[in-house]
Order: sequence, then structure tokens, then C-alpha cells
Amino acid sequence: MADHTTNAASTAEADKGYWAANVRIIIVSLIIWAVVSFGFGILLRPMLAGIKIGGSDLGFWFAQQGSILVFLGLIFFYAFRMNKLDREYGVEEE
Repeated sequence: MADHTTNAASTAEADKGYWAANVRIIIVSLIIWAVVSFGFGILLRPMLAGIKIGGSDLGFWFAQQGSILVFLGLIFFYAFRMNKLDREYGVEEE
């Protein structure tokens, strides 16, 4: 009976670790996306106006294409990192 209780406690700890790592990845991804889309595209746009990329200023580029490309990159990063985390905790899909 004690082994079952110990096993359940270690499983609960592993679950907490898994979800803590998952939430940490989500928070970091959301912060990066917010900084790129809201920060670079809106707040810092006047400061980035002097830098030209692709025929327009860098602030406009971040507002129009950059935030979308960063978002797509974050999707692939999240999928890659979650697959790695799933393997670490033994919950990967077959």
C-alpha cells in the first residue's frame, strides 16, 4: 500500500513539473510575441522609422510582416519544445 501512495505522489510531482514547464514555455512565447507585435510594431515604430528594410521602414515591417513571421516561428518553437518536454516526461504520442 505504501508503494502505491509513493508512486501516486511521484506521479503528481511529475505532473506539476510538466505543467510548470508547459506554462513557462507559453508565457515566454506570449511575451516574445507581445514585444514584437505591440512593442516593435506600435510603441517603438517611430524609433525604427529610420531603418529601411525591403523598401519601407523597420517599424512598418514589424507591424505588417514581422509579427506574423515571429508568430509562425513561435508556433514551430512551441511544437518542437513540447515534443521534447513530452519525451522527457514520458507522455509523447506514438
